[in-house]
Amino acid sequence: MRDGVKHIEARELKRQLHDGGEIALLDAREEGVFARRHLLMASVVPLSRLELLIDDLVPRRTTRVVWSDDGDGSALRAVERMHGFGYQNVAVLEGGIAAWEAAGYRVYSGVHVPSKAFAEVVEHEAGTPYVSAPELKALIDSGADIAIFDSRSYEEYHNNSIPTAISVPGAELVYRFADLVPSVNTTVIVNCGGRTRSIIGAQALRNAGFPNKIMSLKDGTMAWHLAGYGVINGAVLRPPAVSEAGRQASTKAAARVAAHCDIRSIDKAMLSAWRSEAEQRTLYVLDVRTPEEYEAGHLAGARSAPGGQLVQETDAHIATWNARVVLTDDDGVRATMTASWLKQMGWSDVAVLVADPTDGDRVTGPHKPRVLGIDGVRADTIQPIELRKRLSAGDGITVIDLDTSRHYGQGHIPGAWFAIRSHLRNAIASLPQAGPIVLASPDGALAQLAAADIAGHAPAPVIVLAGGTQAWIAAGLPLETGQGRMASEPEDVVLSARERGQGREEAMREYLAWEIDLVNQMATDDDQRFQVLKI
Repeated sequence: MRDGVKHIEARELKRQLHDGGEIALLDAREEGVFARRHLLMASVVPLSRLELLIDDLVPRRTTRVVWSDDGDGSALRAVERMHGFGYQNVAVLEGGIAAWEAAGYRVYSGVHVPSKAFAEVVEHEAGTPYVSAPELKALIDSGADIAIFDSRSYEEYHNNSIPTAISVPGAELVYRFADLVPSVNTTVIVNCGGRTRSIIGAQALRNAGFPNKIMSLKDGTMAWHLAGYGVINGAVLRPPAVSEAGRQASTKAAARVAAHCDIRSIDKAMLSAWRSEAEQRTLYVLDVRTPEEYEAGHLAGARSAPGGQLVQETDAHIATWNARVVLTDDDGVRATMTASWLKQMGWSDVAVLVADPTDGDRVTGPHKPRVLGIDGVRADTIQPIELRKRLSAGDGITVIDLDTSRHYGQGHIPGAWFAIRSHLRNAIASLPQAGPIVLASPDGALAQLAAADIAGHAPAPVIVLAGGTQAWIAAGLPLETGQGRMASEPEDVVLSARERGQGREEAMREYLAWEIDLVNQMATDDDQRFQVLKI
């Protein structure tokens, strides 16, 4: 213990990662910085958004937590902040990532590395077959009996997809297969943007026992683009509603996988018992259906985590290793298929709960994270219409948008600057000042926290946009796109290769090479917990 903060050495952290107890390994840097070098098992929880993320990711206040950084001091600040929120067993990695590396342990680049590495190990161990982009193009051109399923989120598919592909996000593949592929003679190809969801999706269908020839598209839409083929923007093909015959077929397929993977099913009584123990044992309850189904009605207390995305970026949904994980849907199919992958990834205590839509314990709408530290925060606010009037009058207001740089580029209040909350003081100092500063964030919560951060340190009055940019949009007010005014470096997100401007193709090649090499790194890293089953 030093300065009221517990420090642990790299070798002690290594021991803790292998002792079987609950542990959350977190990194306090921005995602773009984290992606350059980090520990394999770490979840990125940037200091700028800690209050918005931490209750979902580490719900139990006595969980063993270790923060890491690369010498910028953010881990120490995160520990101090967590102490203020009532977390009792929080430490910082002494010497950070450099000390971990000096002890002879591996560091990684990229994001969602455990999930992406797992897919590479699955392909290697299960022998998942694949088709190249030129081979797929020849099949399409010849009119072959094929079906192409894009296993990414609908938004990703809609943004860029392969001709004739249908949007079937990962957990939906087995659930909807019988309705989409009535003939056993149809060849099925599963694709994503790169490799992970292509491999997992194709292997899920194979594990489910469907008799068709099923393959992944090697290197996904990136390979399609690199081969010089046209990528569609704006595709809208989606599956029909699941028929009763389709439901029966998917239930049978999921039961096969549940038996092979020893997937446990629980009832509401067991969930209630586990919830009563949540102060002694971390519990995550995740609804793996589509976001639309979740918002229409879901089990109270469950968070939305569509199955394909949960497997693709597990570290962004559940951060406490060795916790209990309950996956829920309305018939067990999607939850079982998702559970089968989590279990093979090393989440050994995972169970499935079928939530009957007729049960009374149902709520509607999106998940609203509990924002820690916001109670008692007070800031002057301005309504969207009033802000619009004052901007039009040119009275010198400076608007600063605290959303991610990706979302800022997609649409922000005209004239607004982008800044990262943890860099806000420096950002404000770099801007021309003529009047009040208005802070905007998606729903206003982050802006309120940021206003409290800089209270007494800003050169002008600080005001928060009431309801955030969501309220601005709801009022019918215009947005501006692009990244023309950046008061902070956009290091808060990692752009995909497709999102980049110059050098896009080279970025794609580098990314695919990085991803493919993960299987070799996993072969010699004892921190990974993968156990791929032969089904």
